[in-house]
Amino acid sequence: MTSEEKTGKAVTRVEEVSIEKEMKTSYIDYAMSVIIGRAIPDVRDGLKPVHRRSLFAMWEMGNTSDKPTKKSARVVGDVMGKYHPHGDASIYDTIVKMAQPFSYRHMLVEGQGNFGSVDGDSAAASRYTEVRLTPYAEALLEDIDKETVGFVPNYDESLKEPVVLPARIPNLLVNGSDGIAVGLATKMPPHNLGEVCSAVVRFLDDPGVPVEELLRVMPGPDFPTGGMLMGMEGARNMYATGQGRMVVRGMAGIEEAGGGNKNDRIIVTELPYQVNKAQWISTVADMVKDKRIEGITDIRDESDKDGIRVVFELRKGAMPPVVLNNLYKNTALESGFSAINYAIVDNQPRILTLHELLGHFIQHRVSVIRARSEFELRKARERVHILDGLLIALAAIDQVIATIRASETVDDAKNALMARFGLDEAQAGAILQMQLRRLAALERQKISDEKGGLEAEIGRLSLILSSEANIRAEVRRETLEVAEKFGDKRRTRIEQDAIDLSNEDLIEDKTVLVSITTANYIKRTDLDTYRKQRRGGHGITGMITKEDDVVDSVFIANIKDYLLCFTNTGRVYWLKVYQIPESSRVAKGKPIVNLLNLKDEVVTTVIPVSGFLDGQFLLFATRLGQVIKIPLSQFSSPRSMGIHAIRLRGTDQLVDVILTDGTKELILTSRYGQSLRFHEETVRTVGRNASGVRGMKLRGGDTVVAVTLLEKDRLLTISDVGFGKRTDFDEFRGHGRGTMGVRNMTLEREAVVIASCAVSDTDEIVVMTAEGVVIRTPVNEIRVIGRGTKGVKIIRLDENDRVVGIAVVRADIENGKPGPTEDLPVDGAQQNPPPATPPEQKGRSPE
Repeated sequence: MTSEEKTGKAVTRVEEVSIEKEMKTSYIDYAMSVIIGRAIPDVRDGLKPVHRRSLFAMWEMGNTSDKPTKKSARVVGDVMGKYHPHGDASIYDTIVKMAQPFSYRHMLVEGQGNFGSVDGDSAAASRYTEVRLTPYAEALLEDIDKETVGFVPNYDESLKEPVVLPARIPNLLVNGSDGIAVGLATKMPPHNLGEVCSAVVRFLDDPGVPVEELLRVMPGPDFPTGGMLMGMEGARNMYATGQGRMVVRGMAGIEEAGGGNKNDRIIVTELPYQVNKAQWISTVADMVKDKRIEGITDIRDESDKDGIRVVFELRKGAMPPVVLNNLYKNTALESGFSAINYAIVDNQPRILTLHELLGHFIQHRVSVIRARSEFELRKARERVHILDGLLIALAAIDQVIATIRASETVDDAKNALMARFGLDEAQAGAILQMQLRRLAALERQKISDEKGGLEAEIGRLSLILSSEANIRAEVRRETLEVAEKFGDKRRTRIEQDAIDLSNEDLIEDKTVLVSITTANYIKRTDLDTYRKQRRGGHGITGMITKEDDVVDSVFIANIKDYLLCFTNTGRVYWLKVYQIPESSRVAKGKPIVNLLNLKDEVVTTVIPVSGFLDGQFLLFATRLGQVIKIPLSQFSSPRSMGIHAIRLRGTDQLVDVILTDGTKELILTSRYGQSLRFHEETVRTVGRNASGVRGMKLRGGDTVVAVTLLEKDRLLTISDVGFGKRTDFDEFRGHGRGTMGVRNMTLEREAVVIASCAVSDTDEIVVMTAEGVVIRTPVNEIRVIGRGTKGVKIIRLDENDRVVGIAVVRADIENGKPGPTEDLPVDGAQQNPPPATPPEQKGRSPE
């Protein structure tokens, strides 16, 4: 015996426990408590404990759809006092959400009063609102008093609460669920009840039915707020694996102005599920203010009790489809719904596929119908047994009455009846409680009829219980009844072939000016930046270049065109015009190497194309006079690393590329002013990476600078010292391919031809110099004169500056109307260029 035991003192034993093990065990216990008891719904009835307890308490207190509503505060108090002692706020929030038509596809609670709005407004306090169960919720609770589900003690073991509701409706699929637990979360979308019931019936017929077959009857989620489901891939993944991401768009329409001073409008009538309308409108307003979304002048919320209506007034000239696509791309008008089907199965959280969700619901209903049928069968047999006793008594009523009158006590009477007529205690008790009015002949007939009806019911129930197939047939019948009673039309439309918005969908069609420097800086600028000038002016600054860098080329393109960027090594890279950063008029742009994966090469030629059509060709001209014709379709597969376009020989370089249909004549122009006209049919079509054939014979260090087709009205030729002219095509007689051609332009000492192209009389040209100066002038201000002449001054150059390129602005770009001509000041000074030389002086040089 120890000293402590001898003295009678208490003995304290300390047990060492690993803190890591204790924390792990305690945390897991806590996590499972949250998962099972709060956040994740049961797969059978689709409810969390707080929802189930709220509905059951309302059912118990008679707060059903056929009774007047009761104060929400009373309901909350009943739920908290009896089943859910976790605070009135969480209970009331749950009841409020079950009464919101924009939160639940089928509401479980009918509310009277202010229950919040889609704008995020809170519900009124519970003392101001009233509630009752909806018929839909009653279908979840029906048969709960027939021993169909298990009950467990409540928190203080004074009452019993159901473990799960009988749930005649597959509520988890119909209303969905979302909740965040410890270490996992669930988010299941709602569905159309009729479609879900059809899927249940289809699964009952064939449990192995493929997902694609189920998608025919239940094509996808059906949100209470409507909207449009963009594509089926996300829903298909969710049904097959339990997880999937879906994209939902709000419904919007474009209302055209229809004349007058009104502008076009965009009207939004439905929002994606769980989008806060007021917050969304505020976000759009901020984006309009910050110019992240352009074209919107006013936003009005005209929503009322009949539905959502948000009106966006558009600026005159704005393109409504582009503005709408920007709303889809940049705001919650298009929202993602990432589904994960976590639910409680046998007290464990599991991710469930559609087959598993349907299978568990059907298994639950089979269990409920079996238990209900056994309960009803037992009650029916007990009642028939009582009725048999009553019929025996009625057949010998005089003897029964005499026996009762002869007895001193009720127990004596009961025993006497049992002994004399062969009754049991239950039957004898029923006879003693029988009222005298039951002695009438009509009452006797009612008892007989009741017995006959009960015997038929016993036969029906026995048949149901005789096989699993009969029970499943009952599940099928009740499911079809539910669909008939509660089913409604689908609200969410499905766009089967939906594709994601591309960047092009967000960009307004317009024409831009693209310029590239010798250091391979590239930029795009709105063409409207450069107003028209008369020829001979100084122009305006179009780019400020860094030291030793000059502008190399300039061209006009649609902002959605592809740019085929050809390098000095004969490779080609793809680039969308909108991918080029938009820059101010004087900015130098961005290094093209940041946009293309170049490999020790520089871009020498760029051609814009709007599409890769069959029957079109690219005709290449190299510095040393080679020409190559390749089908455009061979460049229709963009690759980030580029591909080989042509094979260059020695020091040769690509200088120009044009788009052709293969049936026209063309003109090659050289640096020293020679031009050669021949038919492109003499250039055979080859594949990529070919070296081509000789197009023009050169001498004295001359090189090819341009190739153009004989189309439009005349040939425009410009030298690097700012002189240019238009010449009729007839001035250039055809020569054979590989010859030197004829003299086109007479050049001053050290001047060279920089560009040559076909133009129409209504076109305009944009001329850019090496120092970044730009002039935009109408073509018809440039004289039409013969070949072998110098031309007229198009731009007045500063010392050491020179022209590096031109771009043609077609007349149809500006609705076929060249804009008014005006002089532009340069650095604050007003220029006074000489007047244009009249066209009738054709053939003579004005200089």
